[in-house]
Amino acid sequence: MSTSDDLSPSERYADYRAGRKHPVLRDFRTLYDFPLDDFQVRGCQAIEEGRGVLVAAPTGSGKTIVGEFAIHLALETGRKAFYTTPIKALSNQKYHDLVVRYGPERVGLLTGDNVVNGEAPIVVMTTEVLRNMLYAGSRTLLGLGFVVMDEVHYLADRSRGAVWEEVIIHLPESVSLISLSATVSNAEEFGEWLATVRGDTTTIVEERRPVPLYQHVMVGRRLLDLFASSDVDAAAGFVKEGAPVNDALLKVARDDWASSRIRDRRNPRGRSKPGQKNVGNGRRVWIPSRPDVIDRLDREGLLPAIVFIFSRVGCDAAVTQCLNAGVRLTTPEERDTIFAYVEDACGDLPAEDLHVLGYHDFLDGLTRGVAAHHAGMLPAFKQCVEELFVRGLCKVVFATETLALGINMPARTVVIEKLTKWNGETHADITPGEYTQLTGRAGRRGLDTEGHGVVLWQPGMNPRELAGLASTRTYPLRSSFRPSYNMAVNLVHQFGRSRSRELLEQSFAQFQADKAVVGLARQLRKSEDALAGYREAATCHLGDFMEYADLRRRIGEAEKGASRARRADRREEAIESLRALRPGDVIEVPTGKFAGFAVVVDPGWSPEGPRPYVVTADRQARRLAMIDFPTPVTALARLRIPKNFNGRNPQMRRDLASALRSRTHDLTPPPPGRSSGAGGARGGRRDPVRTDPVRTDADDVIAQLRAQLRAHPCHDCPEREDHARWAERYFKLDRDAHTLKRRVEQRTNTVARQFDRVCEVLTALGYLDEDTVTERGSHLRRLYSDMDLLAAESMRQGLWDDLSPSELAAALAVLVFEARRPDDATSPRLPGGRVREVIGEMVRLWGSLETLERDHKLEFLRPPDLGFAWVAYRWAEGDELDDVLLVSDLAAGDFVRWMKQLLDLAGQVADAAGASPLRETARELIRTMRRGVVAYSSLADDE
Repeated sequence: MSTSDDLSPSERYADYRAGRKHPVLRDFRTLYDFPLDDFQVRGCQAIEEGRGVLVAAPTGSGKTIVGEFAIHLALETGRKAFYTTPIKALSNQKYHDLVVRYGPERVGLLTGDNVVNGEAPIVVMTTEVLRNMLYAGSRTLLGLGFVVMDEVHYLADRSRGAVWEEVIIHLPESVSLISLSATVSNAEEFGEWLATVRGDTTTIVEERRPVPLYQHVMVGRRLLDLFASSDVDAAAGFVKEGAPVNDALLKVARDDWASSRIRDRRNPRGRSKPGQKNVGNGRRVWIPSRPDVIDRLDREGLLPAIVFIFSRVGCDAAVTQCLNAGVRLTTPEERDTIFAYVEDACGDLPAEDLHVLGYHDFLDGLTRGVAAHHAGMLPAFKQCVEELFVRGLCKVVFATETLALGINMPARTVVIEKLTKWNGETHADITPGEYTQLTGRAGRRGLDTEGHGVVLWQPGMNPRELAGLASTRTYPLRSSFRPSYNMAVNLVHQFGRSRSRELLEQSFAQFQADKAVVGLARQLRKSEDALAGYREAATCHLGDFMEYADLRRRIGEAEKGASRARRADRREEAIESLRALRPGDVIEVPTGKFAGFAVVVDPGWSPEGPRPYVVTADRQARRLAMIDFPTPVTALARLRIPKNFNGRNPQMRRDLASALRSRTHDLTPPPPGRSSGAGGARGGRRDPVRTDPVRTDADDVIAQLRAQLRAHPCHDCPEREDHARWAERYFKLDRDAHTLKRRVEQRTNTVARQFDRVCEVLTALGYLDEDTVTERGSHLRRLYSDMDLLAAESMRQGLWDDLSPSELAAALAVLVFEARRPDDATSPRLPGGRVREVIGEMVRLWGSLETLERDHKLEFLRPPDLGFAWVAYRWAEGDELDDVLLVSDLAAGDFVRWMKQLLDLAGQVADAAGASPLRETARELIRTMRRGVVAYSSLADDE
């Protein structure tokens, strides 16, 4: 931190004034050996002045200092502070950081499955834990003065984002909220919403990175700049939208494109004459291997690096490739330090599990300076990688995108292998927001003067699209909020249904919908003003011209309706006539490319419509469609079709066509406009050329309207057509205004309407009775799973009452597990006996609940996934980790994560069951399953 000796007299005086106004901040700044940035100072000042704060800043900019000041202020003023994070790994990391500063007696940790000093003045927790505390009215909330919500942009997450909004809405008014977000383009809008629900809130947006970021593309062995050196901002490491692309990179793209066109356009099928060479003047780009990439980065001094691969298998394979290539990035002293740290950190892992966990390969990679990092790894292994990387001992980490979510692991360089990733349904391009989040890890504040983002060249890459990704600054925060069943029963229990509805209308989702409505409402008001002007312009001195214009409009609509009805009748008649056709019928095709005489080979009738297969007089064999028959047809004659007729045989077609021409030589085609069978059995059919069509009710209505029109006073107005033009504009604009009105109504109170539908489902099941949560619904209040309603109904119907702990584990696994891809869940193995029947009953129960949801236009409950039931059952039965992983094909990290979620749900079931045998079964299940790697991972789980 700069001393007062470095400041001018005026700056020293301003510093003195600021220190007197913000004494706690003045003391806080002495804790750091570097000066705080302006945005950090402004955020801390706002907190000390009693305001809420939203800080939106790039990754690695130091926005957490603002949150740490809120904790410091809480301790100085004798209040509590909660620090919430989206994932348990980040909670653990923050807990350890705060323990180092304030000591273990003043810091606690709550992550669902861990309670460490929960009544301490500073408590770090996951956001879900705070939400549950608010609904339960926990006494831990007493004396709470500040809540820091780290990574608050997580509220856009589709599966968990609603929790952030629940916390923001339900926190007591006396609590100051400090929200820390990545850079989003609508931070001001988010801050405006926070001000409406939390009171005075200061929004601070910092767009400039603390360390400049240089963007590169690795093309073969060359490392090319992405942006042209002529761009001043890009040359300084701060890119703006529309920055020009490096010409050398564009040349590479042109050569790559040319090399892909290896066939002469004049010879598209690739057939070449003897001695002829394929055309193509471009050069293919050599794609370096992963060890080659690491070697190049090492020689350029760009390590440590994070290489994002977007595939767990790819991350593990990358480490193996580096080991096979003999990559070694550490000194002997660093290897000894790494070895000692890993041995100590993993010393409590059961020795018999080390082989199946891949511990020795993991240790070998780390001692060489390379490691993987993904959700399939054991949490203890990930913790080792994170710590050693931060300490600069691990030089390269191959990671999936989950590493970019909040874990404090900055690097000098970030490498992105490909610009596409699997999103659960398909391989999709990464978004500008995701690209910024990933490359935001590059550049360690205080260690690096610059950061580097490197994208590996791939065939077909477009440098301009990449430049757009790297320079775009438009990635808005969108709410994913929607009321759940658990949320509904908790809200109604605390506030009643009407007040709950009002609270939900305060959500960011509704705020954004309402802001969209503002623009639509403005358009609607303009339309209404214009309608009044059009009505005035259509005024007639003889009478009410709008009434007259309405008669004209109704006549036009009636005539169009009658015309449509006639066409529909005609089509039905045509279909019926085609249905009556038989093989050998000679018909006249009324229109189209194959109009004229034809013989039916196959009538081609199907429920979708007739598709007759015919041979025409000019030897064409074709299957026709309804478009070829605007009018009905009848058989004019008959021909014999050979039994073995094949329309692909030219000789057979010629013979049949010749017979057709002979048979139709003396037939006269029907007059234009008439069908082939006009005047036949269908003589009563309406025909457009007949002058005496059958009168219908529509004709009578039209005649009546025309009589009213002629009798109207405005009919004889000399300016009638001028008035009519204004009236036509009025009716057109009126239609548009009605469409706008519907759109406004659809967006208004959308969250509240969905809440009403949720309450209707709960009322139908007997969980709610007006403003009261029934005894049946009280179980649901303690079930926070996304399958909350199915769990509550299973409990209510007693499906789990007679299960053993192992069998209950299998049943609960059905509710927590989700296969990474749908095809991962094929043919699941299930334990036998009573639990197999129970799981079947749960699946049937889900079917009935899904029907109930559909009736109320809801879609919350996903199908139960049986893929983890056998694994959970065997683990609860005491099987070894090696045996369990062998039958499951799960990675160790995935196994631990699903076990943690299963234990979390078992704890909720125990709480919801009350004084019943099910409670004891659930608690016994928890004791049984919390062993080995599952027990060891308690402080290192990541989700």
